[in-house]
Amino acid sequence: MLKRIESSRLFQSSVIFIIVLSAISIGAKTYEIPPLFESILTILDNGITYFFLAEILLRFAVCDDKKYFFKDGWNLFDTIIIIGSLVPVSNADAVLIGRLLRVFRVLRLVSVVPELRSLINALLKAIPRMGYIALLMFIIFYIYGAVGSLFFSNIDEVLWGDVSIAMLTLFRVATFEDWTDVMYGTMEVFPLSWIFYLSFIFLTAFVFLNTMVGAILEVMTAEHNKETEELAHQERLDMVEQLKQMQRKMDEMHSMLNGKTG
Repeated sequence: MLKRIESSRLFQSSVIFIIVLSAISIGAKTYEIPPLFESILTILDNGITYFFLAEILLRFAVCDDKKYFFKDGWNLFDTIIIIGSLVPVSNADAVLIGRLLRVFRVLRLVSVVPELRSLINALLKAIPRMGYIALLMFIIFYIYGAVGSLFFSNIDEVLWGDVSIAMLTLFRVATFEDWTDVMYGTMEVFPLSWIFYLSFIFLTAFVFLNTMVGAILEVMTAEHNKETEELAHQERLDMVEQLKQMQRKMDEMHSMLNGKTG
C-alpha cells in the first residue's frame, strides 16, 4: 500500500505542488509584509518542512534495499536538505544555514521530476569535456589579454592596465556588452585593431561556445539512448517473465488434464 501511494501520480503531483509552494513562500519573505502574514508564512514553512520529512521517510520505507537508498546521490541530497531545514531559524548561530537550506529546498524539484534529473545527470557527465574546452578558452583569453595589455594599456589604463584587467575586458567583449565602444576606443590609435576583436569574438563566441554546446548535446543524446536501451531491455525481461508464467500455467493445465484422463 505504501508503494502504491509513493508511486501514485497524485502523490508525485502533491510533492511538486508543495515544492512550488515552498518557493513562493521563500520569495514572499523577501518582501515587507504585515506581521500576520509573516506568522502565516512561518506556520506554512514549518508545515512544508514536516511534509518533506514525511515524504522522505515514506520513500525510505518503500525502498527494498535500505543501503542503496543513501547510495543514490539524489536521495542523499534530499535528505541533507530536509534535515537542514529542521534547524530552528530562531537559533542565532544556525539561522543563516537554516535559511540557505530552505532556499535550496526548491532544488528538490529537480530530484522529483525525472526529466530534470536526467538533464542534470547529463550535464554532470559532460563536465569533464566542458573542462577541457574551458581550459582552451582560458588560454585564448590569456593570450589575447596579454596582447591587448601590451598594445592598448596606454590608450585606456582602466580597461587594459594589466593582463587580469584585460581578460575581464575581453569577457565583456565576448558577452557583447558594449564591446563596440571598447573597439572604437582603440581604433582611434590603431585603426586595424578591429582584427583583434573580430578574431577573438569568432574564436570564443562562435567556435568554443558552440563546441561546448555540442559536447553537452552529445552526452545528453548518449544518456537518452542509454535510458531507451535500458527501458527496452527491462520490457524484454518483463515479457520473458510473462511468457514463463504462461508456460507454467499451461504446464499445470496440461498436468491436470492428463491426471483427469488417466
